[in-house]
Amino acid sequence: MDEGRKDEPFEPASLPGRSRGSLIIFLLVALALVLAIGFFYMTKERDDSRADALMKAAGSVDSAAHVVGHAAKNAADALRNQN
Repeated sequence: MDEGRKDEPFEPASLPGRSRGSLIIFLLVALALVLAIGFFYMTKERDDSRADALMKAAGSVDSAAHVVGHAAKNAADALRNQN
């Protein structure tokens, strides 16, 4: 009985296991890709917000320097006018 089966084509038993393993690997790679893209977008936004905060702070210092410069000029003009 079993001798007749030897002529039939052999189907490996591990074939379904391979496709399941390939699917798991594909899902892990896809998940890693999504996480990496999310990480880069999150860090990009954080860097932009830090740069914006730095520019605002520099603008504030520049404005303060202009105010102090104008005040010093006004004080010097007032001293000149008194003499």
